Amino acid sequence: MFHAPNVFQRAPLPSATRESEPRRQGTKTATPAPPEPVRNKPPAAAPTKKRDAYFDNVKYLAIVLVAVAHSWEPVMDGSRTARALYMVAYTFHMPAFIIVSGYFSRSFDMSAAKVKRLVTGVAVPYVVFETAYSLFKRYADDSPDQPISLIDPWYLTWFLVALFIWRLTTPLWQALRHPLPVALAIAMLASFSPTIGDDLDLQRVLQFLPFFVLGLRLKPEHFQLVRRREVRMLALPLFAGALAFAYWAAPRMQLGWFYRSNSAQEMGAPWWSGAVMTLAMFGCALLLTIGFLSWVPRRHMWFTALGAGTICGYLLHGFLVKGAGYAGVFDTYAWLSAPGGLVLVSLVAAGAVTLMCTPPVRRVLRPVTEPDMNWAFRRAASRR
Repeated sequence: MFHAPNVFQRAPLPSATRESEPRRQGTKTATPAPPEPVRNKPPAAAPTKKRDAYFDNVKYLAIVLVAVAHSWEPVMDGSRTARALYMVAYTFHMPAFIIVSGYFSRSFDMSAAKVKRLVTGVAVPYVVFETAYSLFKRYADDSPDQPISLIDPWYLTWFLVALFIWRLTTPLWQALRHPLPVALAIAMLASFSPTIGDDLDLQRVLQFLPFFVLGLRLKPEHFQLVRRREVRMLALPLFAGALAFAYWAAPRMQLGWFYRSNSAQEMGAPWWSGAVMTLAMFGCALLLTIGFLSWVPRRHMWFTALGAGTICGYLLHGFLVKGAGYAGVFDTYAWLSAPGGLVLVSLVAAGAVTLMCTPPVRRVLRPVTEPDMNWAFRRAASRR
């Protein structure tokens, strides 16, 4: 094995016999040159943490799927194909996003700096956008009775509540010997517990929990396995089979199973079906997520930099989708439910969320999505 030279090893001493030889008379010896002054080198700058292009690509493509799927909701009625595509996208787009969120939450340890980041990066955006969405519905949809409730997330803000709770419990999942089976058991129990209620959208928090815990347990080598050529080849028939099954199930299956926001009894199903569907949906979501991750480019792409701004795209695209609904766009232009209209709606949603992830938008929203707030924390918590 090759060993790098030890910087603490001394250079070999010169030969003793030559140094101890007496100088001959009449022989001129060269005068040694004076040593060069030692110049103080400027300290090397601390290396900055390089972003992984692959994970930025994953986050961008996942948020595009989320926005496009949300845009299909008002126009997919009457189209079995659109409903099937919607079901496939909803099976894995949020699980993929949550798994990656769990993967990057592995270092959360309840230290002062991490808690500060959790408050400023998750809790503050939730308060701001939950209030903004409630006011938007109140005035844009002419719903004066729409309440502003921070314990009852409305529309897409549930994810921020869930992420806050999941990260707070990260040390617990890291300490357990078998965290994933425990998380799956909790999700199954939640699926047939209608008394949980709507506070903090705990149904979704608990039913999506296994994906976050799975992300906590993943290591870089797992993503290397996913990106193998054999996996990419298997992903093609996997998605083809999923689309065929979704087309068959579209008129037969309730969409509530994909939202994970209700118990089995609330959807008119027997209680035991909640446990069965929890396991079945987890397996399907995991397989499709693996297929999705296998086809995400590893290299730097034109959209890679947008992966850093996905929180902006996630929080803003709901105003576009809901605003179009409040304005009656989908009712006025019924042709948007036709195949050509679905393609147009998808392209508009993808383009809009792409613009919302750009650096200028991120800079404008930074006081909300990445506030400093050093004034609210002790000095120790402000150290990074």
